[in-house]
Amino acid sequence: MQSEQTRIRLIDNQTLSDDWYLLKKYTFDFLRRDGRWQRQSREAYDRGNGATVLLYNREKRSVVLVRQFRLPAYLNDHDGFLLEAAAGLLDNLSPEARIKAEAEEETGYRIANVQKVFEAFMSPGSVTEKLHFFIAQYHDDQLTGAGGGIEEEGEDVETVELGFDDALRAIKEGKIIDAKTIMLLQYLALEGVM
Repeated sequence: MQSEQTRIRLIDNQTLSDDWYLLKKYTFDFLRRDGRWQRQSREAYDRGNGATVLLYNREKRSVVLVRQFRLPAYLNDHDGFLLEAAAGLLDNLSPEARIKAEAEEETGYRIANVQKVFEAFMSPGSVTEKLHFFIAQYHDDQLTGAGGGIEEEGEDVETVELGFDDALRAIKEGKIIDAKTIMLLQYLALEGVM
């Protein structure tokens, strides 16, 4: 049996857009399981890899999330304001360094220790991004600023502290519909962290 990598032959790629991120159309030959080669083409959106962190406080049984506007959600019949775990693109930093900076930029909390829990492709049918998932404890004395994100990057982020049980209920009620946030909240619940 052939290795999985030898089942793909990249033929061509064409840049369709290089504005906010990079969108390319790839043509490739794919070796099917029955031994036949098939020519296919797909578009892939390359925005770089990212990291996300869920801040939690065991004593208060609470989590810190952010609410921000997401145009794609708005375009898909939502008001566009999603409740999420803090996240950002790596921008040439290690996942740990980036997520510590991102947590402070978005939430105002300066966290010293983060725990990586897993990695995942969030939309592998169209986006190249791999996301690094972290959790971190926060305490009130770690609040160093208002958060809110970086205005020059178009961010207008609201920090939201929720009870852990309220956050889990918000998933069931459809108030939290961001996949990375759902995954991290369920991780805390399944692992007995909270």
